[in-house]
Amino acid sequence: MGQPEALSPDWDARLEEEGQAAPRVVGARRAADVYRRLARWRPGYLPLIVAYIVIVASDYWSNGPTPGTLGWPLTVLWTWPIFTTITGIIGIRRTRQALRRSAGRWAGQGVTTSDDLLVVTVPTVGRHDTYPALERSVRSYLDHLPRCFPRLRIDLVVDEGCEAAERIAELAASSDAVRLVTVPEAYRTPNGTRFKARASHYLHEQRIREGEARDDVWVLHMDDDTGVGPDTALAMARFIAEQAAGGEGPPRHLAQGILTYPREYARNRLTWLADSARPAEDVGRFSAWTGSGTPRAGVHGELLLVRASIEATIGWDFGPRSLVEDAQFALIFSARYPGHSAWFAGRCYGASPATMRDFFRQRERWSWGLAALVFNRSLQLRNRVLLGYSVLSWVVGPIQNVGVIMLLGVLIADPNTSPVTALVIPVWALNMAYVVWMYWEGLRVNAEVSGDGRRKWWEPVAVVMLIPIFGLMEGIPGLRGFMKFARRTENRFAVIAKPS
Repeated sequence: MGQPEALSPDWDARLEEEGQAAPRVVGARRAADVYRRLARWRPGYLPLIVAYIVIVASDYWSNGPTPGTLGWPLTVLWTWPIFTTITGIIGIRRTRQALRRSAGRWAGQGVTTSDDLLVVTVPTVGRHDTYPALERSVRSYLDHLPRCFPRLRIDLVVDEGCEAAERIAELAASSDAVRLVTVPEAYRTPNGTRFKARASHYLHEQRIREGEARDDVWVLHMDDDTGVGPDTALAMARFIAEQAAGGEGPPRHLAQGILTYPREYARNRLTWLADSARPAEDVGRFSAWTGSGTPRAGVHGELLLVRASIEATIGWDFGPRSLVEDAQFALIFSARYPGHSAWFAGRCYGASPATMRDFFRQRERWSWGLAALVFNRSLQLRNRVLLGYSVLSWVVGPIQNVGVIMLLGVLIADPNTSPVTALVIPVWALNMAYVVWMYWEGLRVNAEVSGDGRRKWWEPVAVVMLIPIFGLMEGIPGLRGFMKFARRTENRFAVIAKPS
């Protein structure tokens, strides 16, 4: 689990000599400066503790001795997320431990290189409005990955006849390390898979034909708007080096890091603030599950590192109704290879949705696809139970929302929100404190990978005050996606525009 710690003098000197900036993720700052800044980062407990004390005190002060009409519903609804909260807190602890171990293991080691072949796969819808982000991402791979991976290939995967085919072909021709793979229009998978998974499966079959389904080949799955930095390359190289050395515990065949959102890529400040929760989820809940060896919480489709020999046994042919192929892959992996996944501290750098409409479309697709997985009997039951718990927590989000509850209390002329027993108030407070921590810490992560490396004075206040709004922004499309699944609406894979 490589952690960006202690740049060697050689790396410093080379970066200074080249005058190279980090991927445009960080504006004009040099890569070495960004690298050092990220190396000092640890997820903090203080925001969680402070929020808990404030919330539990205010809850005890404001709640009456007897419950009102909403007593029983709120007792259930506001207690329900406790398992997710506890899992997230375990993840924070695991992340901090992993960073400390990695710092001790690699202190003074400088740059780590890997002899294994790294294949970066980048499926893209190939539209003109997504091309600028694709070009920015590919440039970041070429800038930063070769230093740690002398054996590197970048596969750009497009459908035949896509809108920006000529521009993408020119991009591929700009470097010998980039290969353009075109999925024929007539191509069909055995199970009729569509959308992004169809392209991924085509490339997966091609790797098998080319003899690359080996233990010494690693596949890095990236979205077409998500770039890398020097921390990404080094963290992956160190993780792979640990697998080659044998290390402690079982071998790890899958690993994932942190998805971040630099401020410079955000066209919409509200969606950028709302996406503060996503890197926090990576160092919390996803670190707890993936880092413990079994990614039952799923994975996301970028910065997903998989051993090619293992991917060859799973593939991506999940059928025509698959909308969240990354989560389905993770659940199949969990059933077949329990205990063999890992978490690492490298970051990738993506872009928040450019508009509220795109934000809603993105979340709706996720909810729609995850709901389908819950009822997919081909998947292991215990994994679907956990997923069902998470989906239900998401779907009921709008009626858990504090603002909605207060409005409902006014409408029924009973604003009393006291629970049926005061024993659940500490649980309520912990759930809410964890939500505050997610947005506070996630904002910190996103700000640190941005140009000036710090939060603006008003952003921490705004991100906390807007939590009820963010809850509706997440919950409403989540409910809409579930309803579309329940009504058996024809599923669609909505690809949103990607800011450059």
